Amino acid sequence: MTEHPTSHEGRQQRTAGPTAPAERRGARLRTPDPAEGADGQEPAGPPERGRTEKAPVPRPAKGRRRRKGGSRRAAALPAQDSTTPAKRSGGRGRSGKGTSDAPVEHGPAPAQAGPGAARGSREEPPRGGPGDGGHLPGQLPGTARRDGDRLRFVGAATRRIARGIDPDEIVMGLCRATVPTFSDAILVYLSDPLLVGDERPAGPLVLRLRRTDRLRHLGEAEEEREGSLAAQIPLSPEALLSPELCEVRPGGALAEVLRGVRPVFSDTPAARAALPELLGEGPTVPGGMRTILAPLRGRRRVIGAAVFLRSPDRPAFDPDDLLVAAQLATHSALGIDKAVLYGREAYIADELQRTMLPETLPKATGVRLASRYLPAAESARVGGDWYDAIPLPGSRVALVVGDVMGHSMTSAAIMGQLRTTAQTLAGLDLPPQEVLHHLDEQAQRLGSDRMATCVYAVYDPVSHRITVANAGHPPPVLLHLGGRAEVLRVPPGAPIGVGGVDFEAVELDAPAGATLLLYTDGLVESRLRDVWTGIEQLRERLAATARLTGPDHPPPLEALYDDVLDMLGPGDRDDDIALLAARFDGIAPSDVAYWFLEPDPAAPGRARRLARAALARWELEELTDSVELLVSEVVTNAVRYATRPVTLRLLRTDVLRVEVGDDVPQLPRLRQARATDEGGRGLYLVNKVARRWDATRLSNGKIVWFELSMP
Repeated sequence: MTEHPTSHEGRQQRTAGPTAPAERRGARLRTPDPAEGADGQEPAGPPERGRTEKAPVPRPAKGRRRRKGGSRRAAALPAQDSTTPAKRSGGRGRSGKGTSDAPVEHGPAPAQAGPGAARGSREEPPRGGPGDGGHLPGQLPGTARRDGDRLRFVGAATRRIARGIDPDEIVMGLCRATVPTFSDAILVYLSDPLLVGDERPAGPLVLRLRRTDRLRHLGEAEEEREGSLAAQIPLSPEALLSPELCEVRPGGALAEVLRGVRPVFSDTPAARAALPELLGEGPTVPGGMRTILAPLRGRRRVIGAAVFLRSPDRPAFDPDDLLVAAQLATHSALGIDKAVLYGREAYIADELQRTMLPETLPKATGVRLASRYLPAAESARVGGDWYDAIPLPGSRVALVVGDVMGHSMTSAAIMGQLRTTAQTLAGLDLPPQEVLHHLDEQAQRLGSDRMATCVYAVYDPVSHRITVANAGHPPPVLLHLGGRAEVLRVPPGAPIGVGGVDFEAVELDAPAGATLLLYTDGLVESRLRDVWTGIEQLRERLAATARLTGPDHPPPLEALYDDVLDMLGPGDRDDDIALLAARFDGIAPSDVAYWFLEPDPAAPGRARRLARAALARWELEELTDSVELLVSEVVTNAVRYATRPVTLRLLRTDVLRVEVGDDVPQLPRLRQARATDEGGRGLYLVNKVARRWDATRLSNGKIVWFELSMP
């Protein structure tokens, strides 16, 4: 089956043959040429550029049947003189150079012929018959011009309305497209609130004046008497969003007009009763103003109304203008309805992304953290990139950055599951390579095509060491205090989700003052450069930024982020970007006290003496009583069940941290001891005296720690 095009644009006129009148629709859209002579010839003048003169084509004799593609009306037309010269090809119904257009009554003068002009570019009906004058029988000479102007105006206005992606932009497009071309003033009301999808209003429909627009001369020509509509439409941009509300009374005149959906003139009984309800009892339509009230109906309900006003010095609205207003109202309402749905989806996606990423980073001991996340675009704010910082036992911290394939809602959901799994595995204090192994198994359980890259690093501020394992992710960059930046040599590994692969971890030095930068491939890879070129540019940018602050002062983390992101060009944002930076401060050996205690009854007393001596060395005697009490309780609980030596460690940073470790995996729980119980009050005292406390399970036991504020 062969499909035939429905548009007449681009059709070539047939060669010499019978001439028939254009079809009815084409005749209405064609603008008559007033420059033509009475005999149908154009005035003499230079030929148009790119067009050639054709010899006169003799018209067929009366009764001769037209060939295929002609009109049946040709047979009924009177006989014409065969010597009548035909028009040139440049003047057959085309609107272009060489034609003289009459002034347009309303509507913008088109820059070029629209679809209607192309449809009406066929041969004209012969003059002297029923179609003489370039229009159909019974049609006024200016009707075709006005119809063509309306079609072009509606096309241009709907395109302008369709550019908006939110309700305010769509309403602004409606106002800018109609004033001053179609009306001299416009008021746009939208329901408050704008319902989404199948939501049902909790109460009666309330309309809020969302935007107004008018010609300046409208307010100057009319004496803006108090209460007039001209005075109601403001000129200042600050007043364009005036908070004016109108409650639509059920069964009222305005409700009936809105229910009818079709635009109405202001002189109809329904509009005369509805306008005061919409505009208020005070404002009135100035004398002589023509008004159209057009309901705005979305897919399921009326979402607002638009009022078009035209001043008395312009032609009044006619019935065809009601069709134009209906078209504009329909396009605007459907656009607003879709924009509200899009806004809700974007809000859900943005909230999903925010909940998947950490709101704040923890305050870890001996390290300062900063993060940054940039979506791929404002219209797609979800992605599969994530970062996390997880406190670990022994004042350590786990640094995680990962990237799930894609940047859709599905990628964000998978990212959330992998991030939760990584947090759970980190709480078990597993080695980095084991964490990646379990993440790989989890990704395979989620689906065969669920793949991601991830780098997992554990920083120990006491030993000033960092352990890194990689799963197909770009390697971290370490910026030293002197300004030297190096790409860490870590095994690349396979991405998470491949399955059946082994991950390897390496242990590296993490000197004090150094900065570790973890990132996703959106920072270093784009259509304009490969990954390793981007990594080298990143390394050079970090080194240049560090040299600006001097060899003894590392750059601030936020300023470092700004400089790093400045390396992205206009075409480099192909993916979302996650950044996590860790500034290693470490803990000096002089601020650490560490002992092993045998699990015997004398261990609590020895722990109290060691803690007292360490506090005296640090000049923290004010904390001696509290530390001795809490250390005695925690060590007593540890030696009761331990079979191996118990560890006791004191760390002096911005707080005093005490850690007690044993080989028993069961975690202690806070409980309320009864009056007859001999024990069970140790953790109760810790909870009351300490600033913070917790217990963390290790692979070979557990650690109970508490913190006290420094005096």
